[in-house]
Amino acid sequence: MFYGDFQAIKEVTIAVPARRITALIGPSGCGKSSFLRCLNRMNDVIEGARVEGDVLLDGRNIYDSRTDVVELRKRVGMVFQRPNPFPVSIYANVAYGPRLHGIPDRSRLDAIVEKSLRAAALWDEVKDKLRQTATELSGGQQQRLCIARVLAVEPEVVLMDEPCSALDPTATFRIEELMTELMADYTIIIVTHNMYQASRVSQFTGFFLLGELIEYDHTPKIFENPQDQRTDDYVRGRFG
Repeated sequence: MFYGDFQAIKEVTIAVPARRITALIGPSGCGKSSFLRCLNRMNDVIEGARVEGDVLLDGRNIYDSRTDVVELRKRVGMVFQRPNPFPVSIYANVAYGPRLHGIPDRSRLDAIVEKSLRAAALWDEVKDKLRQTATELSGGQQQRLCIARVLAVEPEVVLMDEPCSALDPTATFRIEELMTELMADYTIIIVTHNMYQASRVSQFTGFFLLGELIEYDHTPKIFENPQDQRTDDYVRGRFG
């Protein structure tokens, strides 16, 4: 993957297991977030960015010219580093995606909103104030709302780019609990700088360095018995 002449990602090959949490770790600027954005073609909107190679979802290359990118981003949703709720009601935030994809019926939207907020562990906190502006929620609640907004369009894969970096420890714990619960139904890939978070929530971990995937394995092996010295140095805090 390139930004102009700069190669941000070099020859990465990885197989991400379904209905598991895969963590991507590595120092700042190592390419992990750029790689994550390759998986639902978010880099398409960045001027000068280009991707070479294939990304296969259910055996089909998402970079095929016939790919419907809107449909792709429905199947592969993304939660960003900072909560980014729309400045409308809680209800309208969650209903936005289903409406965009052609569901105008109010009773169906009501059911989708409730189901999505329940899945994001937020329903009990907001069920009596769905008309409240979403930006009035706390940071942790806003992030769970953004997760509910992604879940409302029934994706297969959920990408999370440092979803807890702007949250306090209590909100972070809630998001981590939520990820573990969602794993039963979704494939989750998370970029994180937090070694403890990666070791707590993921089953697989990939270590990136200078645009390369240095090592990828079961999480306990990466943290307890890595095969590459650079991985060992990173997870033990010797650099990064």
